[in-house]
Amino acid sequence: MSIKVKRSRAQPMSRLLGGKGELAPLMRTARLVARAQQHLREHLPEEVREHLFVGGYRDGKLTLLTDRAVWLTWLRYEQPRLLELLHQLPEFATVTGFSLKVRPVRPLKVPPRQVRTLPAPAADEISACAADVDDPRLKRALERLASHAERDL
Repeated sequence: MSIKVKRSRAQPMSRLLGGKGELAPLMRTARLVARAQQHLREHLPEEVREHLFVGGYRDGKLTLLTDRAVWLTWLRYEQPRLLELLHQLPEFATVTGFSLKVRPVRPLKVPPRQVRTLPAPAADEISACAADVDDPRLKRALERLASHAERDL
């Protein structure tokens, strides 16, 4: 009995992401958006840089996102200067204006750290179990666990 292996017609990743694949237009747009963001941030005051994001390009307008209304107001006043900055790059010569939006960034919730302690007698029991185990991986895991015990120095 022979098994036939069907060759996939999937394109190599480099072709998909490069110049001829299905994702090529999307990747070009992503590169352009990243370039616009980098160029604008390089020419902005330091306190504004981390609050400006380029969200996309559509119908001749570049979408600028910020995380606070105060920066949105600042961007409104700075639109002519920002447009001049973008026109320095040949690929953005056709940008006619901006669409400004506020998208608050929610801070990541850091889970509270759970500190667990292992009493010395429990560690001794785990070490004794590790001594009787034949499986080397389990033995190392038990020894590592036992090493976390509170020991009096």
